[in-house]
Amino acid sequence: MDKVLILDDDQECRELLCEVLESSGYAPHAVANGQEAREVLNRDVEYRIVIVDLRMPQESGLDFLRSLRRQNFRHEIILMSCFMTNQEKKAAKALGANMLLEKPFQFTELLQAVANLTTQNSISIPS
Repeated sequence: MDKVLILDDDQECRELLCEVLESSGYAPHAVANGQEAREVLNRDVEYRIVIVDLRMPQESGLDFLRSLRRQNFRHEIILMSCFMTNQEKKAAKALGANMLLEKPFQFTELLQAVANLTTQNSISIPS
């Protein structure tokens, strides 16, 4: 069972994403901020995919990705946002994000993205 970490400051979103992923056979775990996410990833190396919200109050999704790269974490990253500028898209790609999901998205889109990342090594983000 593939482990998926969800990082989002919105509790309802975290709970809903966990339900969807769990019902599809994944082992999700959700946290509310980047510090919690780094602690989980440091404790458990089995997480392959990290789903990250771009806009969070304490630490943005891009800042979180920068911190992962500084620590040489190499996870598959899905970045979620309701709006992303071209500059943010370029930064996300440079930081190794594999996929972008624009909110609101269909659960089938999320599940397809996770499935693709569990079977492939990389997916490109369109410019």
